[in-house]
Amino acid sequence: MIIGIGAAPGVAIGRAFVLPTWEWDIPDQKMDVVDLTREFERLTEGIRTSRCEIEDMKKEVKEMVGPEESSIFDAHLAILEDPVFMSEIRGIIERQYKAAEVAVKEAIDHFVTMFDLLDDEYMKERAADIKDVGNRLLKHLLGAPEIKLPSDTQPYILVAKELSPSQLVHLNPNHVLGIVTLIGGKTSHSAIMARAIGIPLVAGLEGKREEPFQTGELLAIDGDEGHLFVDPDQETQRVYEEKRLKLQRKKEQLQLLAEVDAVTRDGEQLTLAANISSFKELETSMKHGAKGVGLFRTEFLYMDRSEFPTEEEQFDIYRRIAERASGHPVVIRTLDIGGDKQLDYFALPEEDNPFLGYRAIRICLDRPDIFLTQLRAILRASAFGDVRVLFPMISSVDEVRQAKELLRKAMIQLDERGESYDRDLSIGIMIEVPAAAAIADLLAEEVDFFSIGTNDLVQYVLAVDRMNEQIAHMYHPFHPAVLRMLRMTANAARDRGIEVSVCGEMAGDERAIPIWLELGIQKLSMSPQSLLRVKHRVLNTTASSARETGRQSFRLARSGEIERLLSDFVTPVSP
Repeated sequence: MIIGIGAAPGVAIGRAFVLPTWEWDIPDQKMDVVDLTREFERLTEGIRTSRCEIEDMKKEVKEMVGPEESSIFDAHLAILEDPVFMSEIRGIIERQYKAAEVAVKEAIDHFVTMFDLLDDEYMKERAADIKDVGNRLLKHLLGAPEIKLPSDTQPYILVAKELSPSQLVHLNPNHVLGIVTLIGGKTSHSAIMARAIGIPLVAGLEGKREEPFQTGELLAIDGDEGHLFVDPDQETQRVYEEKRLKLQRKKEQLQLLAEVDAVTRDGEQLTLAANISSFKELETSMKHGAKGVGLFRTEFLYMDRSEFPTEEEQFDIYRRIAERASGHPVVIRTLDIGGDKQLDYFALPEEDNPFLGYRAIRICLDRPDIFLTQLRAILRASAFGDVRVLFPMISSVDEVRQAKELLRKAMIQLDERGESYDRDLSIGIMIEVPAAAAIADLLAEEVDFFSIGTNDLVQYVLAVDRMNEQIAHMYHPFHPAVLRMLRMTANAARDRGIEVSVCGEMAGDERAIPIWLELGIQKLSMSPQSLLRVKHRVLNTTASSARETGRQSFRLARSGEIERLLSDFVTPVSP
């Protein structure tokens, strides 16, 4: 057995197809000064063609798995426009009289080497993006054909040194049973894409096998544990095939729960809603039994375009979602850009700490013209269903009052136009920074509901960037400090008599159910893929015993102890 990194869950058994390494042997061609103009023209044309291809792939991924995953290609487009990377290429052409393809290859090698020297897994993963974009540009400059994956053979396990998102776009889950990569990890774009598509992936195997992989050899992989068997014996094949069939049966059986309410064995009901970024994700969520939308991430409506969406464009999608939700609540979060979410047409300032900077509600309050357009669209959609508005990144009472004042202004504007809307529209805020949790009692006086965004809350409470591999092990959702913030928020909501829900990743973590029941939180919003699994756990849980486990967790002082307690409570049960 070879142990790598489990980067995308699931198991697979099949023959290997080894993807040829995308490497270029380019002679060091020198140009005459009279040829420089032609080389710059070739470079410009190569960039234009590469940009068109990347935009097409982004559109394809958006339609296939949703806008959040398609935003991976924003990083690729940004590299083509990066002034440092491009000036490096142009400088080599201009100063050293080298051909465009030579300059691109040297620039790729320079930046990849520089990033690889950094002791930071995140930066190493971004080096893969530069190689992907650079190789695409080289392909056009050299007139080389793109490597195609087989589609007319038996299903296979794809093996590659590394797999770029642009290669993953064209993977067909009916042909590809699993993926093995020599480099990369859980935070790589290829891992994100593989998880979205539903293909098991084992990564990080470089140097762990002396001989190279061969096309046709039999492999068995476990994307949960990161295990790989080459030429597995009959017993190993039997075990893996049983596990694969078990996972498939569980998936089919869980689907039978779509129309069943999430009620514990002793009769306590939880409401499971969905986090979505598009209408397509809502369709998937409804098939999985979602009771509405607990979080609609509207920022993805603003991406993959050249200008801000109009009021009519926003209204159209909000209305369609409200109608499709069939009377269930639809919580629409206002624009949350900044940090890692950028818009090509809206230049945000360079910041040392963008996650602590100009983002979300701070931008909206600073740019009421942008904010009012969105608020009018949300209000108009409220005439077609139970639409609610949610303000992100709140840290003070002043911010809430300013946002509510702009909402009132949007109402007045609609009144002047004779537009219909829900005058009693519910107003909520996200609790995702420690300041909001600390003054939750004051904030509860201002709004109708809280939505706890655990992803950012954990990150800010613990001062841990979970995308930084060096400190990712310190990101503990069940840290005592996080639990205290959750309790503080839940208590403030209960005392004021307002609803509180959870919409971060912890909502989809079965281990957290005892925490929510102990805190009296009965509404959870999660990814569409988590809905049936969490519902299955709720149906096999007794609320009274879960609460006792939750109470015990609040008495413990160490994250590891809390995680073990909650993991022990979540024992495997058959669907």
